[in-house]
Amino acid sequence: MTQDVPGGPTTRNDDEQDAPMRPEARLEQAVRAAERALIEFEIALETFRVEVENFSRLHHQKLGPMYARLDELDARIAEARAARTADPEDLRRAREARAAVMPMPGVDELFHGWMDSEGLFPEAAAMLGGQPVRVPQRVRPSEEARKLYRELARKVHPDLVQDESERLRREEFITRVNAAYALGDIDELKALAGEWEAGPAPAGQWLGEAEELYARLEWLAQRKELLTVVAKELEESAIGSMLRLAPDDPDRLLEEIAEQLLAQVAERETELSRLVE
Repeated sequence: MTQDVPGGPTTRNDDEQDAPMRPEARLEQAVRAAERALIEFEIALETFRVEVENFSRLHHQKLGPMYARLDELDARIAEARAARTADPEDLRRAREARAAVMPMPGVDELFHGWMDSEGLFPEAAAMLGGQPVRVPQRVRPSEEARKLYRELARKVHPDLVQDESERLRREEFITRVNAAYALGDIDELKALAGEWEAGPAPAGQWLGEAEELYARLEWLAQRKELLTVVAKELEESAIGSMLRLAPDDPDRLLEEIAEQLLAQVAERETELSRLVE
């Protein structure tokens, strides 16, 4: 290949162009590729973890009162049946059903601290009475928050460096990033991005010897295996399984479950009415 320059044509040395890459350089490339892949996997896992956590919160806020109402109705049905039959087995079942709805010490505040005389929590009383229900706070991160989080995570992830002091600095910083992302706080994520850019320059990449690079690859593989187990546990959890049924519209899934629970409540109330006539 020739190139015209002011001094006349020159020829590129093909031997230099085709010189083999040093084994250490190839190994270093493999390490960097594995690091990038692990970071992308961790970002995806953290995103899913936040989705599961927030869906669980919304599930509890919106559906918890109806589950509580069903438990209360089951207890009343069991008590009414036991009052009619006086059968020891029915009496035992009634005691067990009532014990299941008794608030545990220190837990009742999770349900805003009180029941009314019908054994209903405020949200349940409103929903079952056809009144407006306070909409659970939507805390799932928006697309803008996702974008900001991914950009920050790629820049500040501790796995990008091997200097111990720099890793510690990044671990502390990304903990704050994760917390802001979990809340879907766009302003805080933007502030953290500005803080990172204005902070000290990141420590340079450290190139180790072949043995150390091999050790790094092994650590990355072990880390990926550990995260794979965590991801599987999240996916197979009750909330994770529910979320995977409607990843694009989890709010609609909650509405469908709420409709099913309301139907069950109506059935229980009808059964209770027959028993107490």
